[in-house]
Amino acid sequence: MISEKLIVFTRYPEPGTTKTRLIPVLGKAGAANLHRLMAQKAIARALSLQNSRRLSVEIHYTGGSQQLMQDWLGTDIIYQNQIEGDLGAKMTAAFQNSFNSGVDKAAIIGTDCPDLKAEIMAQAFDKLSQHDLVLGPAKDGGYYLIGLCRAIPELFDGINWGTSEVFAATRAIAQNLDLNIAYLPTLADIDLPEDLLGLDISILK
Repeated sequence: MISEKLIVFTRYPEPGTTKTRLIPVLGKAGAANLHRLMAQKAIARALSLQNSRRLSVEIHYTGGSQQLMQDWLGTDIIYQNQIEGDLGAKMTAAFQNSFNSGVDKAAIIGTDCPDLKAEIMAQAFDKLSQHDLVLGPAKDGGYYLIGLCRAIPELFDGINWGTSEVFAATRAIAQNLDLNIAYLPTLADIDLPEDLLGLDISILK
C-alpha cells in the first residue's frame, strides 16, 4: 500500500518558454537545457526514494504534451497536466487529489534547486509523522518543498507567488492556523542570472 506521494512540478523544456529570466545570459536553448538538466536530476533523486519507501512519484507538468514528456523522461512515470490557475490553485488541487487517493503524506517540489538531495526529501516525509506542515525555505524568500498530511487550502490563499514574501506569508498563515511546522535546510533556487554564479554544473550530470 502506497502511503506517501511526492509530486514534482515542472515544465516541458521548450526553448523560449522555459527559464525565461535566464535567457538574457544563456539564450533560449541554453536556458531550456539548464532546466532540462535540473529537472532530470530532481526527478531521478525523487524516483530513487521508491527503493526505500512506500512512495509514489507523480510529475505534474505544464507545456508540451504527455507524449513529449514520455519521450523525454520515459513511460514508467505517472504524468498529470497541471490545472489552469495560479501556483496556489495548482498546489491546492494536487494536494486534494493526493489525499483523495488515500495517501497519508504528500509533498510537492519544484526542479529549480540543484542542492535538493533525496535525503532531504526523505526527511520531509519523516517530519510529517510529527508535524502538520513541512517547509523547505529557499534563499530567495520562496520555498522549494511543501509537505502536508491533510489538505489545507488556506495555505495557498492570497499569496503573491514569485515574490520574496512567499515563505514568510505561508508561515504566517500556518501560524494563524496553529499548525505544527517543521523546517528543512535553506537552499538556493536557480532562477536569475546571479543565481548561476554559485552553480556547479557537474552536479547535474
